[in-house]
Amino acid sequence: MTARMDQRFADLKAEGRPALVTYFMGGDPDYQTSLDIMKALPRAGADIIELGMPFSDPMADGPAIQMAGRRALDAGQTLAKTIDLARAFRETDQKTPIVLMGYYNPIYRYGVERFLDDALEAGIDGLIVVDLPPEMDDELCLPALAKDVNFIRLATPTTDAKRLPMVLRNTSGFVYYVSMNGITGSALPDPSGIGEAVTRIKQHTNLPVCVGFGVKTAEHARRIGMAADGVVVGTAIVNQIANTLDAQGRASADTVESVATLVRGLSTGVRTARLDAAE
Repeated sequence: MTARMDQRFADLKAEGRPALVTYFMGGDPDYQTSLDIMKALPRAGADIIELGMPFSDPMADGPAIQMAGRRALDAGQTLAKTIDLARAFRETDQKTPIVLMGYYNPIYRYGVERFLDDALEAGIDGLIVVDLPPEMDDELCLPALAKDVNFIRLATPTTDAKRLPMVLRNTSGFVYYVSMNGITGSALPDPSGIGEAVTRIKQHTNLPVCVGFGVKTAEHARRIGMAADGVVVGTAIVNQIANTLDAQGRASADTVESVATLVRGLSTGVRTARLDAAE
């Protein structure tokens, strides 16, 4: 699984542009619409997909992603069904890396070994588990790496020089730099400091550095992509889904295409980022 992720970043480096990493919540607003959205993302320009695992008590998610998780759970989404989404996606797409993102509790209840085996079989390339710090690597990180599943860490503006090497020690795939303190969906910070932060992280690792939290528009994606190896967009996509739902929270005929339109614009932003940086 690590090979697919590594190949994607190698291809993007050869193209001279950053990755567009798109997040959505598995099962929001229902399984089939979620699968249709997932299939539409690469066609719209997404390079890597972060597939959210809904959880009842998310600690780092803002209101939009919390509500997406609640909609998914109310529609009957489970961790097994989220893995099934990846499996169904792989029937028509063998190249786009998939990263499962969420919290440890559902994985623990599912069973770590069973989870990793099922994730591998379904074509999952990596994990982001936001509530497992490096001190708990034995729980999931090391077992995942042993099965060739990337374990992707988050670094933040408060991750200092002493802490950063520990955070990066068993990281693989890419480093996710959270460009602000706070919950998902917060306002975009001043992008002028992102280049410095990326440089600081790269002093400790050769992995690509992708930057997220607060990216909402093609212009945000362009400006961040000038310095980062990837731009992560989540809340904007989740909000786009929510804005198309009816009063009962059901998908409309426009839901999938509305998300695709947003992602096409974001893709334009990342594809022009390095051209602008060179001027």
